[in-house]
Amino acid sequence: MSSGVEADIALDAAVILTLGMNRVLGRSAGLAGRGAEALAALAAGRAETRAAALAEVRTHERALREVVERNARIAALAETRTRIGVDVPLPAPLQPVEQSPEELAAWCAATDPALDEAERHLSEHLAAQVTAQVFALPDGGLQTDIGQGAPPAPRVQNDVQRTLERIMARLLPDAAEEEQRAVAEAARLLASTGTADEVEGVLQEVRLRIQAANHRTEEHREEERRHAAERDAAEQADAERRYVLDSITTAFEDMGYAVQTGFETLTADGGALVLTKGSWPDHSVKMRVDDAAHVRASMVRERPAASEDDRRVDVEREREWCAAFEAARERLTAAGIRAEVAWQLDPGVRELPVSDGSRQTRGRAGRRERHRERGQ
Repeated sequence: MSSGVEADIALDAAVILTLGMNRVLGRSAGLAGRGAEALAALAAGRAETRAAALAEVRTHERALREVVERNARIAALAETRTRIGVDVPLPAPLQPVEQSPEELAAWCAATDPALDEAERHLSEHLAAQVTAQVFALPDGGLQTDIGQGAPPAPRVQNDVQRTLERIMARLLPDAAEEEQRAVAEAARLLASTGTADEVEGVLQEVRLRIQAANHRTEEHREEERRHAAERDAAEQADAERRYVLDSITTAFEDMGYAVQTGFETLTADGGALVLTKGSWPDHSVKMRVDDAAHVRASMVRERPAASEDDRRVDVEREREWCAAFEAARERLTAAGIRAEVAWQLDPGVRELPVSDGSRQTRGRAGRRERHRERGQ
C-alpha cells in the first residue's frame, strides 16, 4: 500500500456486545470485565476460555436488554396511571449496576406478574369509571327492561352494569384517548335502549369498538418498540464508529504519529483523521472510517514535488507508512478490530496527490473532552 489503501473492518463479537452493555449502563465506550477477557483469550488463542467469556458477555447483555424493556413498560404504565388518576402500585424501575445476569433475570421474572397485575387494575378502574358515568345519567340509565317504557328492575340494571363493566375491563389502559372516547360513546347508548335486544346490540358494539381500540393500541406499542429498536441500533452504530476511531487513533499515536481530527468531523456515517509525524514536514495521511465497516487512507503531500529527490522521499515515506499500517493492523486486532485490505497501491506507483491544506488542530485531548462531556 502507498498513497492509497482500503480495508474492510469487522468488530469482534466481544467488542460489539460490550459496547452495547456499556450503553445500557451509561458508561463511556470501552471494554471491561468479561468482554476484555474474551479479547485477551482471542489474542492468546485460548478458544475454550474465549468461548466461555463471550457466552457470559452475551448472557449479560441479553439480561440488560430485558431490564430495559421492563423499565420502559413501568414508565408507560406510570404515565397511564397518572392520566387515569388512580393509585395502582407499580414496581420501581431497576438501575442495573453490578448485578449478575442471574440477578437481572430474577428481577425480570418477579416484575412481569406485578406489571400484568398493575395493567389489569388500571383496565378495571377505567372500566368502572366509564360504567359509573353511563349509569349515573340524569334519566337513570336504562329506559326499560321489557320494551314497555317502565323503569328496569334493579336486578336487571345491575346485571347490565356488571356485564358492561366486565366488557370494558378488556380495554387496554394505554389506549389512546380518542379510542377510549369512542368506546365510552357506544356504552352511553345504553341510556336510550328500550329492549333486551337493544341492550345486547349496544354491548356488542362496545365489544367491537374495544377490539378495534386494542388492535390499534397493540399496533402503537409495536411501533414504539420498532422506534426504540431503531434508536438502539443507531446508538450502537455510533458507539462502534467512535470505538474504531479511538482505537485507530491510539494505535498510531502509540507508534509516534500525531493524530488530528481531519478534514471532516465525526458524522452519522463515520469520521476522518489526519496523521502526521515530526519527521514528515511535507507529508501526511488522510484517513476516513466509513460506518465502522471500511477504512480508507491516502498519503498526500503538503506541497507539489519539485524534483526527483522529492519523489524519492515520497517513495520512502510510502514504504514507512506501509509498515506502520501493518503494525497498526496488529494492534487493532488486539483491540478486537479486524482490518482486511481490500485494495492498495504499491509505493511509487503514482505521484502523491497534494493536500488541500485543510488541517484542523484538535487531537486526542479534544476527543477525550467530548467523551467526558457525554459521560456527565
